[in-house]
Amino acid sequence: MRGARAQPNTGSKEGVNSSKQQKKKKEITIDSFCTGNEQRANEPEGEGSAKEKSEIPANWIQALEELKMQFKIQLREAEDNWEKNLKTKISHLETEALELKQENSVLKAKINQLENEAKEMKNEAKQMKGEVKKMKDEKKEMKDEVKRIKDDLQRKSDQKEKDDQNAKDEIQSLRTKIQLLESSDLTRQQDTIKQNQKNEKIEENMKHLIHKTEDLENHSRRDNLRIIGLPEDHDKRKSLDIILQEIIKENCPDILEQEGKVEIERIHRSSPVLNLQLTTPRNVIAKFKNYQTKEKILQAAKKSRYHGTTVRLMQDLAASTMKKRKAWNMIFRKARELGLQPRINYPAKLTIFLQGKVWSFNKIKEFQEFIKKKPDLNRKFDVQAQNSRESSKGN
Repeated sequence: MRGARAQPNTGSKEGVNSSKQQKKKKEITIDSFCTGNEQRANEPEGEGSAKEKSEIPANWIQALEELKMQFKIQLREAEDNWEKNLKTKISHLETEALELKQENSVLKAKINQLENEAKEMKNEAKQMKGEVKKMKDEKKEMKDEVKRIKDDLQRKSDQKEKDDQNAKDEIQSLRTKIQLLESSDLTRQQDTIKQNQKNEKIEENMKHLIHKTEDLENHSRRDNLRIIGLPEDHDKRKSLDIILQEIIKENCPDILEQEGKVEIERIHRSSPVLNLQLTTPRNVIAKFKNYQTKEKILQAAKKSRYHGTTVRLMQDLAASTMKKRKAWNMIFRKARELGLQPRINYPAKLTIFLQGKVWSFNKIKEFQEFIKKKPDLNRKFDVQAQNSRESSKGN
């Protein structure tokens, strides 16, 4: 009987492809075998050995091996699926990054093309102005010539009728030329107006494209964090990657406990070459692999300390956006002193809380017009003094 049972279970592939019913029977057989062992522990030695030979199934070892092999196959399949999914996600991210770079290059090419077209149109407009001026000079010369002819006719009124007719014909010809010149001058003025309108439209398109390019650059920096005030002498002792990990550990250890080691794709100083004339250290820009981890660090530790030095963490943005935000600094500080709860929202919009409402301003001029209508607030901000300071800086 034992030889007959062992024969159909000789290969591992047949054990893997067996049905659920056969597995259940094998488990029951193994359980019964284990139960048998417990019972035999309480029996005499001679009787136990005899029952063991009669009750132990011949294929329990093979069934156990088949179960192990099936578990290994399932584990290997799960690992393969995980690796495939990870590679697919990485491929999608690389494709998206490449598409963003291509779109950025296309926009830059369009901007260059529009700039070249604007230059050509400006040159054409300049040339047209020169031609119009030339026409006006010719018109003036013609008028002078007509006046001279009229004077000659007045002095030679006693000349022959033929000479008079010739003079009249000449005058008529000159009048026709003047009319043609005046008509041509009007046409050129109309063309100049159309050209100016076209130039204004091109300038609007350029502003739109520049704004869109700035927005794309800001979105491409969404995973970046800018560290301000980190002394450069630390770079000689440790790498920037290790320094950033220590800053996170010192100021927001909870994030390290949740995330483990924070993964950073790239970290460097804002300028590759050290400028000895600068009194402040170069900013450090870190690109994180996980956007949410970067946001947690930014919210938890905007003002941090590293070995006794105060450093500031902020979102990395395009240079043009940073310049627009910096223009609000004076107003922002004054609004904070007055308890107006100021905030700089993306990309460079100021919001304040006044009289139970939230007011937002896209430009400094809008804010100045707003507080002119509120005399008390206007005196506190001292807009005229601020305008004089800004004008002196501009000069």
